[in-house]
Amino acid sequence: MFDKILIANRGEIALRIIRACKELGVRTLAVYSEADVDSLHVQLADQSICIGPAPSSESYLKIDRIISAAEIGDVDAIHPGYGFLAENAHFAEVCASCEIKFIGPPPAAIRAMGDKNQARDTARQAGVPVTPGSDGVIETEGEALRVAKKIGYPVMIKASAGGGGRGMRPAHNDVSLVQGFHAARAEAEKAFGKADVYIEKLIVNPRHIEFQVFADSHGRVVHLGERDCSIQRRNQKIIEEAPSPFLTPELRKQMGHAAVKLAESVAYEGAGTLEFLVDDKGNYYFMEMNTRIQVEHTVTEEVYGCDLVKEQIRVAAGESLSAHIANAQPHAHALECRINAEDPERNFQPSPGRIDLYYAPGGRGVRVDSHAYSGYMIPPHYDSMIGKLITQGASRQSAIARMNRALGEYLITGVKTTIGFQQRVMRNPDFQRGHYHTGFLQALLG
Repeated sequence: MFDKILIANRGEIALRIIRACKELGVRTLAVYSEADVDSLHVQLADQSICIGPAPSSESYLKIDRIISAAEIGDVDAIHPGYGFLAENAHFAEVCASCEIKFIGPPPAAIRAMGDKNQARDTARQAGVPVTPGSDGVIETEGEALRVAKKIGYPVMIKASAGGGGRGMRPAHNDVSLVQGFHAARAEAEKAFGKADVYIEKLIVNPRHIEFQVFADSHGRVVHLGERDCSIQRRNQKIIEEAPSPFLTPELRKQMGHAAVKLAESVAYEGAGTLEFLVDDKGNYYFMEMNTRIQVEHTVTEEVYGCDLVKEQIRVAAGESLSAHIANAQPHAHALECRINAEDPERNFQPSPGRIDLYYAPGGRGVRVDSHAYSGYMIPPHYDSMIGKLITQGASRQSAIARMNRALGEYLITGVKTTIGFQQRVMRNPDFQRGHYHTGFLQALLG
């Protein structure tokens, strides 16, 4: 087992990793930007080092500064969390060259699955269904128009790199395709430093279903069921649940087998997520793989009674998959609501600032993962998520009722949040019946 781990991240995921390390008896080093000096992960780590100014480009994305901190802190491993450098193959290679273990998949696996266009090719070769689309990166608007004509509108223009809904534009005709092509390229360049995009057929109002896989360095790969992530706004997930109320046992078996097969094909190690679109007839299509821990890993933990972050650390240390992971069976239903500092009344405009009062809900079956507290100053430089509220129950209905109750107890003043909006979704009759898709929120918001 490792002696000391550097957490190359911030916010709730940094805190989540610190807690896992403490339970494993592993010391922690937190790196932070000047804007995060008062963040909880800085206060609760065994050691902390400032690595730069507030902009992530000058701190959390600076590989040389993170490696310098790792050498000063004499760590033997780095956990990247999600976002920032978590899916950066070059960062994983630099860690290896410095004899520091990167807690994640090998660089080759990150490269094979991190580029979405390359991942589609890998999926095809593994016999996993993919949506019709371009054979590679689209370089010009003329090429984009030819591909769209071939596969038929509507289509989706997607950045090859990155995630989080950035660099994505739908197109329903030639005019919107040309506009979307240039907009997606510009956004991808700004967000990921890479303007490459590809085009695929847009599946109208599908389900967004992802499968959690886990693999060790000894060739064992398993999956821990699915999460339904269809409640989205502008391609950003808002609510996730497991298991999906849509999948049949047979479809779950087919998709789980496909997920494991694809992970095996790239010699995967650690935690990973295979994302699929599923149409109303039950046809599924591989979309992308996230080669890291997901924001919504919590619902899988609650359904399967496991700790995925601890398992990441154990597997990275060379251990075989734990028996409770390798043989895990679902025993509950779970939901996660992302609590964002945003104003739903103003088109979800970010709402940074000081939290005057913070009170988290509790009780049976309620979990809160958050780095926020009374008096905490939410910086404007990063993602607006300030917490995750997770509930579980013996049935989907009980998990929803518990979430509705917990949202009613969650008190955050001083900034605007999405708590009230989440309650509105929980009380929606269609959501309660499990009748929703990726276009659900757009219809709800009008």
